[in-house]
Amino acid sequence: MDVALAFRSVTSVPRLRWSSPKAFTMRPPLASVAFLVIGLVVFGLGEALLVAAGVGVSPWTVFAQGVTNVTGWSLGFATFVISVSVLGLWIPLRQAPGMGTILNAIIVALVLEFALPYLPGFQSYLANAALALTGVFVTGFGGAIYLIANLGPGPRDGLMTGLQRVTGQPIARVRTFLELTVVAIGWALGGTLGLGTVFFALGIGPAMAMGMQILQSRSVARQQQTGRRDA
Repeated sequence: MDVALAFRSVTSVPRLRWSSPKAFTMRPPLASVAFLVIGLVVFGLGEALLVAAGVGVSPWTVFAQGVTNVTGWSLGFATFVISVSVLGLWIPLRQAPGMGTILNAIIVALVLEFALPYLPGFQSYLANAALALTGVFVTGFGGAIYLIANLGPGPRDGLMTGLQRVTGQPIARVRTFLELTVVAIGWALGGTLGLGTVFFALGIGPAMAMGMQILQSRSVARQQQTGRRDA
């Protein structure tokens, strides 16, 4: 099955050779930690590309803008409250945290801080739109890497994986539902939409699922090649 279509069948985060046996562990495998960090760096770079494009923020930022309009809070504080609230939703979903839950916030913030000054911005709106679309797919691929490491997701990704486990729906569908829901609420509360917001809302779920499908397919192919050499 072509990867462009196969991503729709991804109904859980794959477990590969470099996945940690448990999300919450004090002695994680070194390979899991390495892939966690790589995935988060790529994830942060994708988000930085979206910001650099300047054609619309992510749906969760639209949501935070809406909360700011209603409460008078700063954008940063509204984002913090939303993150804590999302973590509270993990409890009924029995979603386990891990070092990835903490490193998600730290590494992504650092990448945004240091990468943004070096990223291109274009005069052409079409070029910036293409940059935003690239950012969505880079974010999705980075998310696939760090989630497969299985050392704990960030608040929003954990909500996605928890809901996926409870509902049994494909990851792409669950994530798209979440993004469309929060962007609709944020817009209703006065948040600002842009083309990049639409790209992210509709594309991040399929991009993550496609990344997982690619990584799983490559892992299976590598195992088959190893098996043939050993035979």
